[in-house]
Amino acid sequence: MTLPEENPVSTQPTRRRRPSARRFRLLSVLGAALLALVMASLPTQAQAHGATMLPGSRTFLCYLDLQRNSSTQMPTNPACANAVRQSGTGPLYNWFAVLDSNGGGRTTGYIPDGTLCSGGNRGPFNFAPYNAARADWPKTHLTSGRTIELQHSNWAHHPGRFDVYITRNGWSPTQSLGWGDLERISTVTNPPQRGGAGSNGGYYYWNVNLPSRSGQHVIYVHWTRSDSQENFYSCSDVVFDGGNGEVTYGNGQTLTADEVAEAALAADAAPSAAPSTAQAEHAGHASHAQHAPAAAGTAAPAATTKEALRAGLLSLLPW
Repeated sequence: MTLPEENPVSTQPTRRRRPSARRFRLLSVLGAALLALVMASLPTQAQAHGATMLPGSRTFLCYLDLQRNSSTQMPTNPACANAVRQSGTGPLYNWFAVLDSNGGGRTTGYIPDGTLCSGGNRGPFNFAPYNAARADWPKTHLTSGRTIELQHSNWAHHPGRFDVYITRNGWSPTQSLGWGDLERISTVTNPPQRGGAGSNGGYYYWNVNLPSRSGQHVIYVHWTRSDSQENFYSCSDVVFDGGNGEVTYGNGQTLTADEVAEAALAADAAPSAAPSTAQAEHAGHASHAQHAPAAAGTAAPAATTKEALRAGLLSLLPW
């Protein structure tokens, strides 16, 4: 009689264990989430950001006013405060984002009269209140006929053309701003820049010869990117009274040009008193253009969050 082998060796092929339906669904969900994060981190069209810093635009100077009163989240300037009551603080924490992703250099007939300061209200933030025709916006004091160095934020660097306009003689700050009110006084392509992109200390700069003017006016800057259809728009309220860059906030307080520059740098470094989704968006803009990290107390930069999530998802996947 033949005894059976103690350790018979199977000649059948080894079958691979199929994943359970639950594990398959988990991997599918994780894979989809990873793909979404990768797609979200790719560059999008609305990457450039900028507004005039000298003479300061409405959004820039109202933002500095907001930062000086961060405990209340309400600017002291009456026009700025009214705009915040209408559209919140989000537009000010993104003061550099008055944009139209499809602007393509178009002006008259595309951006409607009365909406020039908000870029036709086509951007991601509600800048419509900054079109208000009123004489008490923060204003920069200038001297008629003088040459100034115009400074325009390079929150994200891109090539393009800057067209500078000024309101005509006889224009009143209590009338809405239209294209027919403007005279172009300067055009420059790819101007030099100082400071790092993504901070209040970084900007493009070039000289502009101011025409003969008296009283209150608006200097309007239209930035046309040459690498996309995205355009940016900026309204700066000025008064020609022999000044040298001083800023009056409309509440009786006037700052020198140096004090305004110092306030801008302080706003970069100061932690926020009341973190919000608007401030998180502000920090996210800086991170996605590889700018300086957000200040302490603000939300983590969006790109850092995406990298952490992506790494965590990859560690869970079976490859």
